[in-house]
Amino acid sequence: EELKDCLTDMMKIRRIEIVADNLYKSGKIRGFLHLSDGQEALAKGLSLALTNEDPLITFYRDHGHAYMRGVSAHEIFAELLGKSTGNAKGKGGSMHFYNEETGFYGGYGIVGENIPIGAGLAFALKYKHKNNVAAITFGDGACNQGQLYEAANMCSLWKLPALFLIENNCYGMGTSVVRASANTQLYTRGDNADIPGIRVDGQDVFAVKELMKFSKDYALEKGPLWIELRTYRYHGHSMSDPDISYREKEEIQEIRKNQDPIEKVKTIVLENEVMTQEEITNLEKSIRKEINEIAKKAEEDPWPQETDIFSDVYDPGTQFVFRNVEHKNNFIAN
Repeated sequence: EELKDCLTDMMKIRRIEIVADNLYKSGKIRGFLHLSDGQEALAKGLSLALTNEDPLITFYRDHGHAYMRGVSAHEIFAELLGKSTGNAKGKGGSMHFYNEETGFYGGYGIVGENIPIGAGLAFALKYKHKNNVAAITFGDGACNQGQLYEAANMCSLWKLPALFLIENNCYGMGTSVVRASANTQLYTRGDNADIPGIRVDGQDVFAVKELMKFSKDYALEKGPLWIELRTYRYHGHSMSDPDISYREKEEIQEIRKNQDPIEKVKTIVLENEVMTQEEITNLEKSIRKEINEIAKKAEEDPWPQETDIFSDVYDPGTQFVFRNVEHKNNFIAN
């Protein structure tokens, strides 16, 4: 059942990304769009080992993580399309999904900005004596950010239950790791904060699962852990990325052929006779139809009202005083 569950969820995440790609190219999604097809094992692997009580905070490549933390495909597409039914009512877009009820704290657009907030989540867990860990994911491009090491130092000093998860897809925007980092062994970069590191095949959903189970137990007992998840994205950094200007098509094809996370699960499923090839093909067709229909429904959803631009900005109980005069009947207060 776990194999079928993994295959289904990973296929759904990939289909969401492919449909989003098509919607962007047709001009229906505007702004930034960072796709994670090729990295599905990360989101699914984390979900197999962590619970919704373990807060997760990530960066702008967040669709898969959002989906695995309960943000529906419909909410995802509606948000990408700017519709009022979206996860953030159409105001956040691709980089700002959020679901506090399931412990998903975003979705952040600035490289590395989520990391200190993640340290705060870890601090809160220890302060409240919770038996949970904070999962803080970021890309290899964030590994040279100063705020990362400030947060890491604090987590190490106070033995906070923080997991620093590097989604190393080999490229920070259009720059390869070897051109950006003097030390490319990213799992060792926590050494200066006395945080031990581990590297794992991020294309293997079960390797990710087992490492995360171990890491949670470790962090609860001994404090933070530094984890490098080696993965690969098939799309460019974002939809505005020319992509093949900094990597060869053959490189992408080789990863698709030999290291694709979904194909790895398919192989296990077939070898253990959990499903037949025909059943897998039918599952793919079913998922394609389901996700396509969800996206179509989201396209038909209503746009936000013009007045919605002023909602969710201030707390409803906020008192507005200008030049010592309280204003109750104005566009901000209402």
